Amino acid sequence: MINIYDNANTMAEALQQTQQYQDLKQAFDMLKLDAVGYGLFKQFQEKQLELQQQQSQGQDIDPDSLKKLQELGDKIKDIDAIKTLITKEQAMAQLMDELNAIVNKPISDLYRQNDK
Repeated sequence: MINIYDNANTMAEALQQTQQYQDLKQAFDMLKLDAVGYGLFKQFQEKQLELQQQQSQGQDIDPDSLKKLQELGDKIKDIDAIKTLITKEQAMAQLMDELNAIVNKPISDLYRQNDK
């Protein structure tokens, strides 16, 4: 019997060797060198996570908290290191979408077969 988790771990290791991952890592390392930009980035991430947790727990999102997130977003959108990071995140997301489609193909095919 195959241990699919071994395959997943192998895939995770291979993913780290892709150009998309290497570019993302480099962009993130460059952002960390910008103390102000990195600080704002971390604040944005923390606020975003806080709001996502509230939402997932069925809590209403406080308009002031949403406004603070938007203000942080406005502050970080013009920082070059963050722009670069976002571009590299998008390339990584595209790769992950392609990999996800490949992994999910057997399930998609299964359901299509049952329609016939």
